[in-house]
Amino acid sequence: MTQAYIIAEAGVNHNGDLEIAEKLVRIAKKNGANCIKFQTFVADRVVGKETPLADYQKISSLGHKNQLDLLRSLQLPVEGYKYIFDLCQRIDIDFLSTPFDVESLELLLDLGCDRVKISSGDLTNYFLMKPVSEKNLSVILSTGMGNLEEISEAIACLTLNGALKKDISLLHCTSEYPCPIDSVNLKAMNSLSQKFKRPVGYSDHTLGSEVAVAAVAAGAKIIEKHFTLDTSMKGPDHASSLNPKDFFNFVRAVRRTEIIMGSKIKETAPLEQKNKKLVRRSLVAKTRIKKGEEFSYEVLTAKRPGSGLSPMLLPKLIGKKAKKTFQEGDQIEI
Repeated sequence: MTQAYIIAEAGVNHNGDLEIAEKLVRIAKKNGANCIKFQTFVADRVVGKETPLADYQKISSLGHKNQLDLLRSLQLPVEGYKYIFDLCQRIDIDFLSTPFDVESLELLLDLGCDRVKISSGDLTNYFLMKPVSEKNLSVILSTGMGNLEEISEAIACLTLNGALKKDISLLHCTSEYPCPIDSVNLKAMNSLSQKFKRPVGYSDHTLGSEVAVAAVAAGAKIIEKHFTLDTSMKGPDHASSLNPKDFFNFVRAVRRTEIIMGSKIKETAPLEQKNKKLVRRSLVAKTRIKKGEEFSYEVLTAKRPGSGLSPMLLPKLIGKKAKKTFQEGDQIEI
């Protein structure tokens, strides 16, 4: 089984602090993530002045009255992205970010990014989708809140404006923080894969790691999971994130699941060979069989070990004559 690509979603869990962002990068690398993802935006280009906070943004509020004030407090300085990008290159972990406006997209391009993620909130944002599609980028498209028609339109928007379909991956997710398990609907990944013939993964907003592990078992090629230094920190996403220890255990659980899933090939495993002969059965004489006597159901049975003739040969043996005398319990030879 091909390993899933694990994205450690730092998002805005740095709370606008570059030092925290650096710690998140180093922890993600140490704990086995393939990639760390941030969000790149200028708040004033993303939300209107009076856009209210979503319910999940209120739960662990930083005291802001609307989304604009909140997002302003969560911005990293422009120079911070270059520092983080260079750090990722130095310690060998992939850098990824979600641009929320065209200027932020250009910033990521200037850094040297050749891949971006489009958020679920921008699944229908032509103003961002079109310039992304014109930049020869690989795109991870998140499909939260979307239906098949909207996803089809988004993919069409990307490909009609220059993106190659082979460079598009899809993430199934449910845009609620945290997401209750009865709203996960992992089977939707199969629908996305079958309809769009693209790699499909799962962006996990549930508490804990069991759903992400189940997604890997269900075939997710990409797994994105929020993580933070401390789930009790103030900010919109900390409460639905994993702390460093839990993120380490999450990555380990994903990798163990991949080992468990194995391949699609059903065959005798090498370690089964030593047991195969001991617990399979062979054709043996149920009673004494004289030379020249016909083999029949009455004189044959099957017993361990399986080092002789397979009992599955019994129908072909019935009616044939024994070429030697067999004592009770002897393995049959022909």
